[in-house]
Amino acid sequence: MGTVIDRVDIARARWRDRHSALHLAVSAANDCLQRAGCDPNELDLVVNAGIYRDRNLGEPALAALIQDDIGANPEDPHDDAHGTFSFDIANGACGVLTALQIVDGFLRSHSIDRALVVASDANPGHGMSEHFPFSATGAAVLCGWTDDSYGLGRVSWVNAYDSQDGSEIFSATVGFADARNVLRFSQAADMDERFAAAAAQAAHECLDAQSVPLSDIDLIVAAPARPGYRTALANRLGVPVDKISVADDQRMHTAALAAAFEQHADRLPVGAQILLVAAGAGVTAGAALYCQPPPSFRTFDPHGEVTGERTVSEWSI
Repeated sequence: MGTVIDRVDIARARWRDRHSALHLAVSAANDCLQRAGCDPNELDLVVNAGIYRDRNLGEPALAALIQDDIGANPEDPHDDAHGTFSFDIANGACGVLTALQIVDGFLRSHSIDRALVVASDANPGHGMSEHFPFSATGAAVLCGWTDDSYGLGRVSWVNAYDSQDGSEIFSATVGFADARNVLRFSQAADMDERFAAAAAQAAHECLDAQSVPLSDIDLIVAAPARPGYRTALANRLGVPVDKISVADDQRMHTAALAAAFEQHADRLPVGAQILLVAAGAGVTAGAALYCQPPPSFRTFDPHGEVTGERTVSEWSI
């Protein structure tokens, strides 16, 4: 039993969205919900894992703005009515995996039935960032629960900060300059290798905890999408590079893990073992096993109301 991913959608920046993480997250969320046949009001939880947002604003929580824009019970909840809880988390390229772990906790306790994870990043605006390194992209992941032996397993985390000189492997800071807050970035030359070392350790700990050999893994889905990191991770795990799926845009940030999964979501066979691996600043890395469930289809009455959900196996004769 575990959290299952019902649908993943990615939003690419258009001209008007290139400086708006909010617009990208809302676009991905709307597409995801519409294509899954899920009314926004059915969502119990919205978790936003994006980092770089419009005008470098830290408040209010972007998740609350996303919830309002997609129409997920935006009014104050009443005692006898359904509501939607929303909040932000911040864990860089590991954010989507962190959000899935949080969602799994809510679903496992049966306190919610449906959750949406969103992630987006965008250049905060003209003159508000120096050499912004990430593509403007949004992602949305719709999650549910199954009592069968599919879905997300326990997440294993590794914190591998060991810099002797105290310098950061990757950092982003906002400082006041020219009468505005300016976002600046720095990264170490060996960042990809350090990320890969932590990610490989997390992957091995995850597999050991689940007693699953690496040879049983059908696909490794990894973030970030940097080619150097992908190659270094493959070398440390001893697998071919093409067994590791990353996003097709190496400049994606928080949406990268979702985008890498989305490329294969509709082609993975039922029961496929996918290893989700993410690494980011800290150095922090996480890994979790995901067992691909059968696709589900919603059933509707003559008025278009949802009457239930069935898996492919339940439709078989």
